[in-house]
Amino acid sequence: MGTTKQRSAAVTGAGGGLGRDIALGLAAKGYRVFGTAMASGEIADLQQASGGRVALSICDITDEKSVQSWARGVSDAVGAAGLDLLISNAGILTPGPLEVLPLAAVKREFEVNVFGAISVMNAFLSALREARGRIVQISTWTASLPLPFNGPSGASKAAMEVFATVYRAELKRFGIDVVVAVAGNMKTGGPEKTAAALARIVSGMTPEQRDLYGQTFEAFAAALNSMQNSGLNSVSAATRVIELAEQVPAPIRATVGQDSEEILRLVREKSDAELDALRLELVGLN
Repeated sequence: MGTTKQRSAAVTGAGGGLGRDIALGLAAKGYRVFGTAMASGEIADLQQASGGRVALSICDITDEKSVQSWARGVSDAVGAAGLDLLISNAGILTPGPLEVLPLAAVKREFEVNVFGAISVMNAFLSALREARGRIVQISTWTASLPLPFNGPSGASKAAMEVFATVYRAELKRFGIDVVVAVAGNMKTGGPEKTAAALARIVSGMTPEQRDLYGQTFEAFAAALNSMQNSGLNSVSAATRVIELAEQVPAPIRATVGQDSEEILRLVREKSDAELDALRLELVGLN
């Protein structure tokens, strides 16, 4: 009798938040899971939480050598069977008025959310070809409806959606599916990080900048914290991502959360002027 091949998955940003719950969910379904983390404490935590079924490695996805080293280790571990699933989840959020944000901060967002994601995908393509595997790129509805004071996040995710579309076309003949998972607001550990980032931006403003943007940015910050704190819980969001990762046939683009589905519907149906009004309303600036 033949033996059933154990499926394998790699998850970036698996040390916390959504990535952590995706890794645990995949392990519970019998996958051999590999992931990236940014701290040794995250490795110990997930090792214990998964009963040793998730192997995390310290890896900064903006460091190409670090990415290649991690990918080689995973590829060696899965061998000729290849990699069944890559969840491109790692990302950062850099809120703030574009006039106030240092250009270096905007560049950093693209380094992580775009160039880091591309680096990881390219590093795993050989293993994905072996398994005729699947890539799931985590995106966000703000890529389709950009919000004021949230430009770098929306722009970087929109750029990554374009790259995902190109990857889908280029990799189709190798049997590799590319799915864009458009996330809504989520309680994934991100809200606390977002609140801290918002506070840093405010504290770093000059008196002149506070005069220009202080009141409106505070309204945005309150609205954003409210949206994130009322979002889909992390486990439910992870369950949905795994569902998309296993769905046959593979969806091209699908939502994670009812709010994301509603926003994308409005983007399809509303005029540009109506969407401009909506984006202001969503962040309390109407």
